[in-house]
This record gives sequence, C-alpha cells and structure tokens, in this order.
Amino acid sequence: METPISPPSPPLEEEDAGTTDTTPPTVGCGIGPDEIDDITTESTAFAHAEPSQDDSGPPKIDSEKEILHEKVTKQIIKEGRGQTPTKFATCFLHYRAWVEKTLHKFEDTWQEQRPIELIIGKEKKQMAGLGIGAASMRSGERALLRVGWELGYGEEGSFSFPNVPPLADLLYEVELIGFDEVKEGKARSDMTVEERIGAADRRKMDGNALFKEEKLEEAMQQYEMAIAYMGDDFMFQLFGKFRDMALAVKNPCHLNMAACMIKLTRYEEAIGQCSIVLTEDENNVKALFRRGKARAELGQTDAAREDFEKAKKIAPQDKAIARELRLIAEHEKAVYQKQKELYKGIFGPRPEPKPKRSWPLRFWQWLVSIFYYLLRFRKQKAE
Repeated sequence: METPISPPSPPLEEEDAGTTDTTPPTVGCGIGPDEIDDITTESTAFAHAEPSQDDSGPPKIDSEKEILHEKVTKQIIKEGRGQTPTKFATCFLHYRAWVEKTLHKFEDTWQEQRPIELIIGKEKKQMAGLGIGAASMRSGERALLRVGWELGYGEEGSFSFPNVPPLADLLYEVELIGFDEVKEGKARSDMTVEERIGAADRRKMDGNALFKEEKLEEAMQQYEMAIAYMGDDFMFQLFGKFRDMALAVKNPCHLNMAACMIKLTRYEEAIGQCSIVLTEDENNVKALFRRGKARAELGQTDAAREDFEKAKKIAPQDKAIARELRLIAEHEKAVYQKQKELYKGIFGPRPEPKPKRSWPLRFWQWLVSIFYYLLRFRKQKAE
C-alpha cells in the first residue's frame, strides 16, 4: 500500500460567493470556505452530527432507560447541550431505524447523507414516536429510542419504502443535529423557492463565520442544515435560474463540508462531499482539488493525481494545484528509492558485469598464445 502524503494545508481563504461558474481561477483552491460574510439569523441550536462507528446493529448501551411515553423509551448514548425544542420547532435529525424483533434495518439517513426535517407537533403519523423522542433531546444528543408499533407504522406496516412489517416495534438510533424555534412551524414544503434558498444561504454564511473561528464541527452543522433545505425532491423541481440559484448555495456547502472534514482528517467523507458537487459540475476546480487532497492523504496517489491534473487543465496557473502535483511526484520518487533499497537488501548487490572485449584484441591474444606455444614446442624439441 502506498504511504499517505501529508503536505501542509493551505491557509484559510476568503473569497466571493460560491457559484456554478467554472471560469478558471488563478489561485483559490485552498480548503477555506467559499465565502465569508456577516449576517444575523434567528436563534438556533446546533451540534455536529456524526454517525456511530458500529453499523452491525443497534448500539448496545447500559445507560438508564427514561420513559417518555407509554410506548416510547429513551437511553442516552451521548449527551447534548442547550435547551430542548419546543412545540412547532423545526428539528433536523439523523437516524437509523430497525425492526426490534428481527433487527432488520429499514432506514439510514447517515448513509444517504441527508438529514430529515421534523416539526414537533406536526410530524407524520408513523413518525409520532420519533417526534416524542426528538422533543426530549438537546442539540448534539444521540439516543436510542424504543417505539411501540402504535406510534410507528401501526397494524398495517409499510410495504413500499420503508419496508416495515405490521405490528412492528421499532428501534431508532437518533441524533438531533439542531433545531430552529420558528413560531409558525413552517415546513420546507410550505416555503417558496426563494424562502428555501434564502434560509439555506443564511445557514451557509453562519457556517462560514464559524469556520473562520476554527469551530469546525459547528460550522459543519450549519452547512448540513443548509443542505437539508436543498433536498433531492426540491432540486428535481427546479429549472433555469432557480436551479442555478439553488446550486450556488448548495454546492459551496458541500465544498465547505469537505474543507472541514479534511481538517478533521475525515478524508473518506470529504471525498463523498466533493463527489456530490462533481455530479452537478464536473469541472468544479475546488471539488477536484479537495477530493484530490483527501485521496492523497489516504494514499490513493493515482486517483489524486488524476483529480489534480484535471483541475490543472481548468486552472493551469493555480499554484496550489501545481504544489500538490509536485508533492505527489516527490512522494513517489521517495517510495521508489525506498523500494529500491529494500530489494537491494533482499537480493544482495548485483554482480559487476565483465567488460566486453573487442574482436581485434581477442585476435591478437590468440596469435600471441599460438606464438608462445610454438616457441615452447621448439625449445622442448631442441632439448
């Protein structure tokens, strides 16, 4: 396996708003946010959402079981902070869900990289138990919920997506990413296109301010909540200028998430965020650069070089790209030298090749040897 490269990170970069324009920049492929701006937003609680490490089934915990409802219990996995959401607060959640009896996992928002929105008091019927659990949680809290079938998918279950059998008690591993205290409890689906893009843009700018303060996990939280306003169902409905407006907010959020993840050495996740952008804009220089950087850190030098070389074609004057390509070349040279020394130690030094003699020299040596033989023969005969 190739050894990861560990080049120094470029400094924090301040530049204008993220845009889908692919005009080659002269410099600016560093890992800082895509825009820095000051803005005042509504009061918000937030914390970083991170999936648990064990994906083999529901987490095994021994914390005290709290009874929230006759059909809902909670065990805290990780404590949160701040206040709990009030009625009509808009909550952003990540969760995994299992059928308790069979441990069949039927939903995973972490895997889909898409948190859900849930308004306390306005949740769907099958989310009633989840809503009760969310209402008891603080920002950043992760918990295991047990929900009876009466507050889940009921007597009939669900035979489409998600696939849940009838009368199934459920287990949820839930993390409350954050929430907005919105009095009217206005859901994303009730917002106009401009309202949703505006709400996401405010989140993005809040995230940039936090990034500048080196509060990376809190910045990621704001970016993730911004992305939640730009779900696939919303993006599929947009065309023309509205789609461009949405992508001008959504893509920088993914890129800034990647920047945070690189700083936090979460390289696989950074690659995923950049790849999302590249599906929309295959020539996005920042996405290519940051994905290349993450791949280089993982020792994926061939894939990293491919990203950097493509980025260089688009932005040939960019010094950061040239530096990363140079680092890869130096790294590979060092690896080659190390392998050369290793093989030399295993097989020993090569034998020195014997110098080749030219044919005239061999001819004269032959004549001299014959002459010497004849002289010796005559001497012996005379004796």
